[in-house]
Amino acid sequence: MKSELIVDVQPQEIAIALTEDDRLQEVAREKRDQDNFSVGNIYYGRVKKVMPALNAVFVDVGHEKEAFLHYLDLGSQFRTLNTYVTKAVSDKRRLPILTKTPRQPEVGKEGQIAEVLKVGDPILVQVSKEPINTKGPRLTAEISIAGRNIVLIPFSDGVMVSQKIKREAERQRLKQLMLSIKPAGFGIIIRTVAEDKRAAELDNELRLLLDRWTQTIQSLQTKEPVSLVSEEMGRTLGIIRDVLSPDFTTIQINDKDIYEEVRHYLSLIAPESTKIVKLYKGTQPIFDHFDITRQMKTGLGRTVGFKHGGYLIIDKTEALFSIDVNSGSKKLFEDQEQNAFQFNMLAADELVHQLRLRDIGGIIIVDFIDMDDKDHQQQLYDYVRKLMDRDRAKHNVLPLSKFGLMQITRQRVRPAVEMQVEEVCPTCGGKGKIQSSILFTDQIVEQIEHEVEQHGRGIQLHLHPYIYAYVTRGWLKSLAHQWHRKYGIRVVENQSLGMLETRFIAEK
Repeated sequence: MKSELIVDVQPQEIAIALTEDDRLQEVAREKRDQDNFSVGNIYYGRVKKVMPALNAVFVDVGHEKEAFLHYLDLGSQFRTLNTYVTKAVSDKRRLPILTKTPRQPEVGKEGQIAEVLKVGDPILVQVSKEPINTKGPRLTAEISIAGRNIVLIPFSDGVMVSQKIKREAERQRLKQLMLSIKPAGFGIIIRTVAEDKRAAELDNELRLLLDRWTQTIQSLQTKEPVSLVSEEMGRTLGIIRDVLSPDFTTIQINDKDIYEEVRHYLSLIAPESTKIVKLYKGTQPIFDHFDITRQMKTGLGRTVGFKHGGYLIIDKTEALFSIDVNSGSKKLFEDQEQNAFQFNMLAADELVHQLRLRDIGGIIIVDFIDMDDKDHQQQLYDYVRKLMDRDRAKHNVLPLSKFGLMQITRQRVRPAVEMQVEEVCPTCGGKGKIQSSILFTDQIVEQIEHEVEQHGRGIQLHLHPYIYAYVTRGWLKSLAHQWHRKYGIRVVENQSLGMLETRFIAEK
């Protein structure tokens, strides 16, 4: 299987697309130059409310909604961590030594958060779930620093090995290795990808994670509540860290700075993979070139088709996602039972693809076409479970109910991916009336003059393919050529734009 990562870097955001055998599997977006309260970010917050009924507190970490911290997410070593943080903040001249911090009584699994925290207390916390809909971030006080092969946990001493590493000899090798090189006072979780890794690779990554922990505490000493202390690596590096495998053939990036950043990161965690990172220099937008735009438009709407005319209808409510399976007008078999079974099996493939593509989480209810045969129901259930085995998110699948419904729960740590696939006419705004088309090129010239006045020459003008074809016809006599000579503008074709939409981007 061929896997590719396509990274589209724009002034306002970075979009990342993961493809397998040229089929879009995952898509993620992150805003640039603003705090997204991403999973893994560490904040120095302040307790705003204590909720005894929920056995939780609400913490101000700078988000418009207060963040939620439950008692069970404090971690057993919370009191020791709090002592260490207090010492670090009170003495800004030196870093406290972790092993010299006196161990405090552990926080038991049964207790009241009001006995540990009160309103106004400063607290070091980490985002475990991003803000979703009307809810603020979900927090944990059990701080961890994640790498590709291992996870570093301060104020812990054990070494745990992923259950997915099955060979007992390899499990023992990894455990003994980490016990021999990890410093006292730190615990380690060995991830699945660490299997068969050399000692030097794991030692290098451990040093990197220890440096990140040191930088986090140094940052803490310069901050006041409420503030960001340590930012998780960008979504691009995070996806590479989590999904990079020998199947990856290329990582295409259209920005030189991000390209260098990714190459540097790979040189630290997987030096043999730096050669697969490519700097995209084409004139066509990178998502258009690799057919990502078209797949997003066709795959992220409310109605999604699959083979032989079947389709899914995907609806989102506050509490859950509902997915309805339809066979359309086509029949594969005359027998209704066999026809329903075949369409349901085809729908299962697209269903699992959609869960991953949209990163749908929470409760998912799937209304399959009704089947009476118990064997068919069991086969469908087994097939969905088999397909879901490749999903990195934690999940649970239940058999079909007597109403023909399948219930799925999938870990939700980020908002589901949403994309507006319907386009409102950019000229009439959906009113059904437009101004004279002869004025359109005059408007473009006015926009060009404004952009050149504001930003100077060397700007790209992105246009819909139809408009691009119109302004480039005639070559030397074309409008595009005239604009290039007069204003230094280069016209670029962009399939993601509406018919009469324009976009100006400074050339790199």
